[in-house]
Amino acid sequence: MDAHQDAASSIAAAIGEPARARMLYALLDGRARTATELAALAEIAPSTASVHLGRLKAERLVGVSAQGKHRYYSLGGADVADALEALSVLAGRARDRFVPRTPVRLRAARTCYDHIAGTLGVAIHDRFLAAKWLSAGRASYDLTPEGVAIVEALGVDVDEVRARRRRFAFPCLDWSERRPHLGGALGAALLGVALKKKWVAHDLDSRALGVTAAGRRELGVRLGVDVRPSEA
Repeated sequence: MDAHQDAASSIAAAIGEPARARMLYALLDGRARTATELAALAEIAPSTASVHLGRLKAERLVGVSAQGKHRYYSLGGADVADALEALSVLAGRARDRFVPRTPVRLRAARTCYDHIAGTLGVAIHDRFLAAKWLSAGRASYDLTPEGVAIVEALGVDVDEVRARRRRFAFPCLDWSERRPHLGGALGAALLGVALKKKWVAHDLDSRALGVTAAGRRELGVRLGVDVRPSEA
């Protein structure tokens, strides 16, 4: 138990340094970035960023891959993204009734690592439960036969998604809505379909997702999710 506590303390200390936290949250959109880019986002010198990234890599909070002359850093995995999202919830928790203060575009739709978050993500989650396309366990979900049919009609290979080495589906607490959106391999697959079919598009400089006119139509027809133009 002491070893686990020591490891947790070390990870918390790595995340807790402000510059390192800024770099981690910059990677929460699921994209890889160079040390130079992360240094600029964290407002520190490149040499300092390299030291910080070494610490984050040692704690397995980030991974690194080489492409040509460049080294690209990305989050260490979905579990790291889940922890950062949960910390955002704690950081924004208030004793009074919750009033969202998240910028409108980020609140409407954004990525949480590799799945859809924000108002759109919560709406998809709620629709899947209400339509009984998901069966809910204590901390995880599975698709019902009806859910499998719906998801496969979108172009998702459910067997392939199940075979991925990660949790299939679970409720991921949304930091702007304070309600769950759909996380896990299934959530990632749905985002992949939405991007491939151009129902949503990444912002160039943030985690925000823009919902296209085709996306509003198809999400309504196929999933029964009403996306208002103001949420795009």
